[in-house]
Amino acid sequence: MPEYYRTVWGRRACAFLVGLILVLCSVGAHAERLSTYLHKITLTDFFPKADSVGAIQDDVPVAPVFQGSRLLGYLFLNSDWANSIGYSGKPIDIVLGITADGVLAGGRLVAHKEPIVLVGIPESKITHYIDNYKGFDVAGYAKSGTQDALPSDIVSGATVTIMVIDDSMRRSAIKVARALQLGGLRISGLVADQYAVDTTQSIIVDWQTLLGDGSVRRLNVTRDDINQAFESNADPRAVSKALPPPGDTTFIDLYAALVSIPTIGRSLLGDAEYSNLQKMLKPDQQAILIAANGEYSFKGSGYVRGGVFDRIQVNQGDSSIRFRDRHHKRLGDIAAAGAPKFSEVSLFVVPRDVKLDPAAPWHLQLLVQRQLGALDKIFTIVGLDYTPPVKYLRKISKPEPVSAPMATSAPNGNTVIADDDDGRDALWVRVWKGRVVDIAVLITAMLLLTGLFFFQDWFVRRRKLTARIRVGFLLFTVTWIGYYAHAQLSVINVLTVATSFGSGFDWGYFLMDPIIFILWFAVAAAMIFWGRGAYCGWLCPFGALQELLNKLAKAVRIPQLTIPFSVHQRLWPLKYIAFLVLFGVAFHAFDQAERIAEIEPFKTAIILSFVRDWPFVLYAVILLVIGLFVERFYCRYLCPLGAALAIPARLRVNDWLKRYRDCGSPCQRCSVECMVQAIHPDGHIDPNECLYCLHCQELYYDEHDCPVVIKQMARIERRLALQTKPPASPIQNNPATGVSGVGGKAGPDSDPNAGNGT
Repeated sequence: MPEYYRTVWGRRACAFLVGLILVLCSVGAHAERLSTYLHKITLTDFFPKADSVGAIQDDVPVAPVFQGSRLLGYLFLNSDWANSIGYSGKPIDIVLGITADGVLAGGRLVAHKEPIVLVGIPESKITHYIDNYKGFDVAGYAKSGTQDALPSDIVSGATVTIMVIDDSMRRSAIKVARALQLGGLRISGLVADQYAVDTTQSIIVDWQTLLGDGSVRRLNVTRDDINQAFESNADPRAVSKALPPPGDTTFIDLYAALVSIPTIGRSLLGDAEYSNLQKMLKPDQQAILIAANGEYSFKGSGYVRGGVFDRIQVNQGDSSIRFRDRHHKRLGDIAAAGAPKFSEVSLFVVPRDVKLDPAAPWHLQLLVQRQLGALDKIFTIVGLDYTPPVKYLRKISKPEPVSAPMATSAPNGNTVIADDDDGRDALWVRVWKGRVVDIAVLITAMLLLTGLFFFQDWFVRRRKLTARIRVGFLLFTVTWIGYYAHAQLSVINVLTVATSFGSGFDWGYFLMDPIIFILWFAVAAAMIFWGRGAYCGWLCPFGALQELLNKLAKAVRIPQLTIPFSVHQRLWPLKYIAFLVLFGVAFHAFDQAERIAEIEPFKTAIILSFVRDWPFVLYAVILLVIGLFVERFYCRYLCPLGAALAIPARLRVNDWLKRYRDCGSPCQRCSVECMVQAIHPDGHIDPNECLYCLHCQELYYDEHDCPVVIKQMARIERRLALQTKPPASPIQNNPATGVSGVGGKAGPDSDPNAGNGT
């Protein structure tokens, strides 16, 4: 066998067998995934007259749908056919239906791990967006050859997620329609005149030559061009946000080139950089250079937060390519003689698992966004076409077959994008590196808070300093943790962790947001020492917002309502009931648990800054208004996250809050002044309800407010007074002179017998 393998035909035979095995395994995996998700959908939502689903086909992962014996269409999974990887690094799985005429019959989101949808954007907005694609003419769209197709209504705050969903639905539907020849679409056969890059040509030319022969393509867009592009979308909001004159001002002047072609690469990159590129590229791997000047950045800032370049995309045929930060290299300038200076020059390496044909045309899309409000944006798309110059290509004598349908259906096949090393770890590491400053700020704040807790006895004796620190930290929590970092923890995080253990726990997913991860780590550590109060009392943005508003209410003398303790005891279990309901529902239907979790106003008040539908805003505002009269009302009685943290917090190793024997009997000072009534009338502190504000510890040492301390100080003062009183002088009597005392004179006042009747 070894000798046979060393022969040419042996190697070809082995390669064929390995490829066949991989394809068969891929088909089986797709069939299994699709079969699993078919149980999560209602068939009549796609095909109202359908009564049965046939077996998933062996050659392509689709399931035929029938009415009796009549074929109505097919069901398929978008991620089996096209790239659907979002911010999370995991596929966004959508079951789609397509009719025999090549029209989408509907779609259902069945699985995803997008963090912005789990803790920020309501999933209902995503499902509504998918529903709008029902009736989309896939065959007509494919025949039109449209390149710059913009999603009809991008959900604000979830740009990348929506773009991935939109693109994967369109492209997967086209591939299914071609594979099954629906709506008149056909699979391409053999190409009569196949071309490849001529690697023997490798000369250096100047910038003008590259522009003249089409080696470098240009997209020049002015302010007027962008204003007209937005107006053509028929969105009236675009007019009010139009770019001001002069209209001929350059919005973006963008250039693109395929630098894996030797002459183009050497000319633009220079010999040293081109040599480095050649070492990076694998066989059949390509690289694209993009450079630009102007007001608009083609890179944006999305890749810093999540590793995804959300403004650019390369399309070739039915395939699309998105780039992540691992595929990008920033360049200083362009080496070609006569090239202008550019504000942005970037080299993008096409992922190894993607097949970009260097001899075929491709299209570069640029997504342009316009800000309407804090979270509201509108979008339009412009682009350029790139065709490699024929003089750098050579004709292949023997035609090469185009990939078979099954090859296009594999998620990691030639026509589908996947991360080049499954990059989950690499992705979260890059996300952390991109947020070094934010991480440093949060860790510094955590260390300061830890120091305050560990040395609380010193701080609470200085009440003004402690009060200022508390107000300052609450302001930091609301503004930086809440409205800047959007790091509001949610009971959804707890439910996600709990349910993930049953479906395959993955640390990579939870590391995707470093601020959220660090906060959860801090909360877990703090519960060992101080219970839930470290987070609920200091680090929860919504809780801090309630407390700050209540302080303002007290400052303007808004009357405060005191809940009778007997009523209070019957109300605080409500949050535990809410958590247990959510916990139970999450294991049955996580999407339902997410809807019930709207009992938390966090998304509305913090994540979305009240930019949401009016019922949610009204609910959040009502809770804040109640909090003006009853301090921390929501935290006391409704918060399921507080309940989730209180249960394990009972395992804390120490009681740091000190009490006197007289606390509660007879002294009631602390129980009366506790902002959440965590101190019972008998004087003991309920750790499940305590928010660790340290006010009771301030009273514990206060010489003016704590009756126990006042009594102790009075006793000490009396003892000191007795100790410092001058002692009586010894009495000396002189019997001879009758003088008594020392240095005194005899008299009735000095007579020791005076007043005794003797």
